[in-house]
Amino acid sequence: MKKAGILGGGQLGRMLLQAAANYPVETFVMENDAQCPAAHLCHHFTKGDISNFDDVYNFGKDLDVLTIEIESVNEEALEKLEKEGIKVYPSPGALRVIKNKILQKQFYKENGIPTSNFIVTQNIEDIRSNASFLPAVNKIGMGGYDGKGVQVIKTSADIEKGFDAPGVLEKMVSIKKEIAIIVAVSNSGQTVLYPPVDMVFDPMLNLLDYQISPADIPEKTLWKAEAIALKVVKGLQSAGLFAVELFIDINDEVLVNETAPRVHNSGHHSIEANYSSQFDMLWRVMLDYPLGNTKHILPAAIVNIVGSDGQSGNAYYEGLPEVLKMDNVFVHLYGKRTTKPGRKMGHVTILSNEKQELIHKANLIKRTLKVVSK
Repeated sequence: MKKAGILGGGQLGRMLLQAAANYPVETFVMENDAQCPAAHLCHHFTKGDISNFDDVYNFGKDLDVLTIEIESVNEEALEKLEKEGIKVYPSPGALRVIKNKILQKQFYKENGIPTSNFIVTQNIEDIRSNASFLPAVNKIGMGGYDGKGVQVIKTSADIEKGFDAPGVLEKMVSIKKEIAIIVAVSNSGQTVLYPPVDMVFDPMLNLLDYQISPADIPEKTLWKAEAIALKVVKGLQSAGLFAVELFIDINDEVLVNETAPRVHNSGHHSIEANYSSQFDMLWRVMLDYPLGNTKHILPAAIVNIVGSDGQSGNAYYEGLPEVLKMDNVFVHLYGKRTTKPGRKMGHVTILSNEKQELIHKANLIKRTLKVVSK
């Protein structure tokens, strides 16, 4: 039985472990919080800092395979582990490119992958000296996650919102639609793609609000998006699971926004809506099993459950009984004991052949289910 480790014990680790129950694998998790969502589902839990070289190396040195649920891990330790024969997903080289927004944008440019125009900036003064480039989006180079580390700068009056740290200034794009495509890559280089999803973001939190899958896009746009997503993951030269987020602009051109080297919020619906979920697929890659079937069983929508404004403390799910009464609705709570405004606490998946029913139920659930403190 292989020994498999997950660096990070949040909700993604929790869902990975739930999928691991279908496979002959001994699971290990490292996280700095012994009460994290994944702690009680693994065979072995280690309290440690995923950004610390020694903690990561000592955690991984006796394992067979290792993966991540968040990018902010120590890639130097992963490189040493890989050299010693531990299989790491994604490869440390791919992770190094993706976790730094500057390197990620430069990777797209160097590999001929369409993306928005950008300027590398070192501080606020650099942004100010490039005011003619506005309107733009400033993304911090390192450490941004879940909507943090992103600022929209429309005019010179907004420049002080920018980051006084290395990052990129991306020219704003006239966006018609945002989509995401998840791609799995086997150890032999075989690839499979999940159908793209439409992503609708909360403009205040900059988090995924809800999504519809499959995305409603013309066939030629679909082909273009799939080709670009494949070019991204093949350029990274790593086995694993990758979520490629893309913009479709008003001229139907497809541009890469960002790439995540792991299971991703845009693929949560696949637990119920696809024959092989993204979590099942990553285990297939790590354990060197055949890749699964990515086809839809039914179209789906996802609603994120986030902490309500002004609510901090022990979490209480107001309206949960009403949502659980709904047909073809699946509630996933992440096991977080406390809530705070904007914190991701779970998600709800809705299945239906009718797009209008998906949208109607998504909006109904948003109005009904609230995370409050008690």
